[in-house]
Amino acid sequence: MTEQSNKIHCTTKDFLVSGESFSLVWSEDQKILITQPQPLTENLFQYYESNEYISHTDSKKGLLNFLYQVVKNYSLKRKLRLIEKLHPGKGSLLDIGAGTGDFLKYAKDNNWEVNGVEVNASARSLSLNKGIPLKESIEECKGNQFDVVTLWHVLEHLPDLQNTVLNIEALVKEGGTLIVAVPNFNSYDAKFYKEFWAAYDVPRHLWHFSQESMKMLFSSKMTLVKTKPMIFDAFYVSLISEKYKNGNTFSLKAFWIGLRSNLSAWKTKEYSSLIYIFKKAN
Repeated sequence: MTEQSNKIHCTTKDFLVSGESFSLVWSEDQKILITQPQPLTENLFQYYESNEYISHTDSKKGLLNFLYQVVKNYSLKRKLRLIEKLHPGKGSLLDIGAGTGDFLKYAKDNNWEVNGVEVNASARSLSLNKGIPLKESIEECKGNQFDVVTLWHVLEHLPDLQNTVLNIEALVKEGGTLIVAVPNFNSYDAKFYKEFWAAYDVPRHLWHFSQESMKMLFSSKMTLVKTKPMIFDAFYVSLISEKYKNGNTFSLKAFWIGLRSNLSAWKTKEYSSLIYIFKKAN
């Protein structure tokens, strides 16, 4: 790697579990930030062992949990509406990083054939209680293909990025759709909060993507057909960032920064989080 490739973007820490410090290192070749040092794959689970890791629980205790669940329930309809615009009629859906299974349950209730992957055992158990069994790993899906494959804020968590991307591509049918949502470190709220930006979420987030990197990451079989914003993320991420920076659980300033981020992105297109929609060649 060149000297430019090794440039440290910033140093931040794990605010949620360990308090350990990590560097975000710029890769010129990939146009991404890489969390360094990266935990061994077999040790990653330790960094998710917190009651405050919201996506693995259905808890509504506390303001942030309550807001997360409210926005999640609203987002279920928006996600499925997006999918049904891209893939008219029903079909097979695979959700990687399915959490507690709410999205798949909503899709199943709307006549989709659903499958899911979730590495966390507690989240899988909650999903099973809703009638949605989940596989533990992507490898368990090999040999199958799906009309639509989704990763909602999941790709940044997955080790061995290049091989993982190839395995994900193989799960999409020819002519099928791949939907990937990830945080965007070029957003206004990321630049404002710097090392306190909650969406860095080290070391659970191993990779931090730019729009340019997402265009480069997938093979020529996958065509990026559309990019869409996730408007609520700027507000929610700013709320957590304020907590990390100033200790405030509820902050009007966070809503102001979220609003400014979305207004800025209206011109720059650099929203706090973005949805990338790919079509696989026939």
